[in-house]
Amino acid sequence: MSTPLTMTDKHIVDRSRPHKNAAVMKTVRATREQLQYGRQKSPAFDNEMLRLHINAVLQGAAAPPILVLLTAIGGVWFDEALWLLAWALMALVIYAGLILIARRASRESFDEEATIRWRKRFLVVCAIIGLVWAAFAYQECTTCQGDTFNFYKSAALLIALAATAMTTFTLRFALYLVAAPIIAALALRAGIGRELADFSVLAMISAAALFFIFMSQRLYTTNLKMLSFQTEKDDLIAELEVANSMSDEARRRAEESNLAKSRFLASMSHELRTPLNAILGFSEVMAGEVLGPIDNNSYKEYVGDIHTSGQHLLNLINEILDLSRIEAGRYELNENSLALADIAEDCIALVQLKARSKNIHIIKAFEKDLPMVWADEKSMRQVLLNLLSNAVKFTPSGGEIRVKIGWTAGGGQYLAIKDNGPGIAEEEISVVLSAFGQGSVAIKSAEQGTGLGLPIVQAILAKHGGEFVFKSRLREGTEGIAILPRQRVLESMAPVAGLPSATQKKKRVFS
Repeated sequence: MSTPLTMTDKHIVDRSRPHKNAAVMKTVRATREQLQYGRQKSPAFDNEMLRLHINAVLQGAAAPPILVLLTAIGGVWFDEALWLLAWALMALVIYAGLILIARRASRESFDEEATIRWRKRFLVVCAIIGLVWAAFAYQECTTCQGDTFNFYKSAALLIALAATAMTTFTLRFALYLVAAPIIAALALRAGIGRELADFSVLAMISAAALFFIFMSQRLYTTNLKMLSFQTEKDDLIAELEVANSMSDEARRRAEESNLAKSRFLASMSHELRTPLNAILGFSEVMAGEVLGPIDNNSYKEYVGDIHTSGQHLLNLINEILDLSRIEAGRYELNENSLALADIAEDCIALVQLKARSKNIHIIKAFEKDLPMVWADEKSMRQVLLNLLSNAVKFTPSGGEIRVKIGWTAGGGQYLAIKDNGPGIAEEEISVVLSAFGQGSVAIKSAEQGTGLGLPIVQAILAKHGGEFVFKSRLREGTEGIAILPRQRVLESMAPVAGLPSATQKKKRVFS
């Protein structure tokens, strides 16, 4: 028995349900495989070729009767033979039957069996047409002088074969059934009469029939390839439509996932921050012994551990929220003019205590007279603190950290922080730049971080239109370079009287 959906269930992405276009995808895949690996001529192509033949018969319905009438009139003018009138009547009846069959076939829908059945009917009619023209080819003129009638008969047969080839090239073997009786009748006439003119007509009509058969076969093959390409194009279009539908479905699921993640983070940040504030506040009160001394030293250590762990968890939550807001495009920049050197001085002061405890020397190399930049001060402080804290964390005792600020080649400004720590292997750089990614050195280290510092640096700089370059080699150290583009650098202007310059800005004091 299924349970009704709740409000919470609407925000859960059901990845187990089948895709709505699964059947279409399966059909398209099967068709593509059939085109690639199957036989070259499919029943669908037979159907299309028969349809093309039907259309050709109907569109050229007036041509065969006109040819028959002209042939009969020419024969009567040459020979005054009444048999040509009877032959013309018989030919017109056969062609009329062909047109009626084509009209009837055009109104029906073909499956594989119907295609074979109608194809046989058309071939039978073509064989009858061949016999009709064979009867004309067998006759001779009794009153003609010279080879005039033979020329007339050859011309009529050539035109008939050419018209038949153009009409029936989409119906395989049709031209064979028309040409074979004609050639047989001419051969019989040449064998009986033993005249050179009859052999000449036989040779000419035979050569023409072979040529028309060759051209008809070429046209049939070309038309078949065109149908194959058309089918493949239609299948590719169907694949693109399916891919587009899959992309829309994936985007919808991603939006659902992002909505579920945002709701989860918003809910969990509130649920976690409330008890964390109490933990941090009460542990700080206990560590400071505000309400009275703690006689047990172990309890003091435990309180310090609780405060440190709570602070670490709060930092982790803040970093996750920052990264999620940046990825969701909800990270707003509060931009104003600032000097990178001032921010660097403040951030160095914050990490100086820990650096001194490890006997790490921080060397500053700032270019003078750098103009101010247009950026978010809070974000840039976060960038510098993340890079400095990483450098202090992984630099061994007695090491050094170099902090440099200067111009880029493109007219922007950069801030580089380089240490001489253990470094990172080249294949691990992509790992440490991904969310929650940590290198082997960080995993083995006692001071493991969240793996979000560098991704946040990348995202913040990208938000400013800048770039983050990360270089590292084993046993040689690591360097992180934060680059702001030229568009962020403010143009130098004459100082306004009564206002302090950027270099005279009072340094902030942090407790």
